[in-house]
Amino acid sequence: MIRIPWLADRDDQGYHGSLRKKTGTDLGSRRESGILFWDDHGSMNAASPPHSKSAGTKLTIVIPAYNEEEAIGKTVERCLEAKEAIVATSPVDSVELVVVSDGSIDRTEEIACGYDGVSVLAFAKNRGYGAAIKSGFEYGSGELVSFLDADGTCDPLAFADFCRVQEEEKADVVLGSRMGPGSEMPRLRACGNTIFAWILGILSKRTVGDTASGMRVIRRSSLPDLYPLPDGLHFTPAMSAKVLLEGSLRMVEVPMSYSERVGRSKLSVVRDGVRFLRVIIQAAMCYRPARPLLLLAGVCFLVMVVMGFSPLLMYIQVRRLEEWMVYRILFSALSATVGALLVCAAMVAERIAAQAHGRTPAGTGVTAIVAKLFHPRSRLLFGVFLVIVAVLVSLPGMVEYLATSHVNMHWSRAVLSSLLLVMAAVLWVTSFLLSMLDLMRAQASRSVAQKPPDRVKKTV
Repeated sequence: MIRIPWLADRDDQGYHGSLRKKTGTDLGSRRESGILFWDDHGSMNAASPPHSKSAGTKLTIVIPAYNEEEAIGKTVERCLEAKEAIVATSPVDSVELVVVSDGSIDRTEEIACGYDGVSVLAFAKNRGYGAAIKSGFEYGSGELVSFLDADGTCDPLAFADFCRVQEEEKADVVLGSRMGPGSEMPRLRACGNTIFAWILGILSKRTVGDTASGMRVIRRSSLPDLYPLPDGLHFTPAMSAKVLLEGSLRMVEVPMSYSERVGRSKLSVVRDGVRFLRVIIQAAMCYRPARPLLLLAGVCFLVMVVMGFSPLLMYIQVRRLEEWMVYRILFSALSATVGALLVCAAMVAERIAAQAHGRTPAGTGVTAIVAKLFHPRSRLLFGVFLVIVAVLVSLPGMVEYLATSHVNMHWSRAVLSSLLLVMAAVLWVTSFLLSMLDLMRAQASRSVAQKPPDRVKKTV
């Protein structure tokens, strides 16, 4: 546990961080009782400082900064200058500014501490972009919390528009889109952002233009539904993915200007791009697992059709197959098997996710259509149908073997029969798992009051 005194003497030998509140008085000369505690993961979990709450809505602006000595001063000045305009043109009544120096080894902390009206939190070691923002949220007292990058790319005046939209749309998250025509985002990053937005749009069935924007306004009461979020630079795409895929929060996207950054970027296109993609897929697997699984199943079935089309066409035309086609047929059968496994896994995963997150299974779209095919009676009948077809396909060979102890049946019949039997087995195993989940849900649910009778007659 790391102890960080708030407005108190820094006399703890185990001190590993610092927090300074610009009051015009040396911290060591103030003897107040408020104490902040951060654990090694950067989470405040003890008494908070005695903030004075305003009667109206307060906006907390958090600026995470890691070695941004070239830009932090100008960014803080712009935020301080924008406070009056934000209050005058939005539902916000007051604005507080919190700078979090995330283990900076340059003059970032020193420069930020040179401004009045700014709270400066500092980490001794770099904990990550997301960790800095979350710590700033916990320290701040605003009903609305927000953040923007310290590199000078974002205009803090846009917070006024964000807050107005948040109030009008009753949004939980307002995201600034940097993808407008006047954006100065580097082309490579803009291209990657477009790809991530496209992937997230497919998985969530919702439109989003900028998944990783570093300027947002969030309702504080919505933070428990957003957490947990990662500590690194993938904090922002993780938030976007969770809001869009989980479905209980409302996010609105607002266009914003985006300027060329000051200083060197900390973002690695390849390393952080992989993290962004991974966090989007992880969110999809957590909240809407059927969608990526069914998408992969569709790819497998497409491969099955492409690889099996030529042998099938030849068999229809001349009633025979060339020996070299064995590879196509085997690969087609393998693709069909994997596709069937993915479809069944999607149905089980969707049911688990629905129960885990307290929602009903998907009622629309491809997932709902496939789910209807997995009705208990349909699962049983379709499995029996597959077994019957498999037996009929290989029946000539079985009859011949019983009669002569030899089999001259073409190998393609054995492959098709095996494929159908495997699919039937997978379907029945899936049926068992789904039935088990239904029983678990029924056992976990509370007893429901019985519907009263329509009529009651008493005889004397």
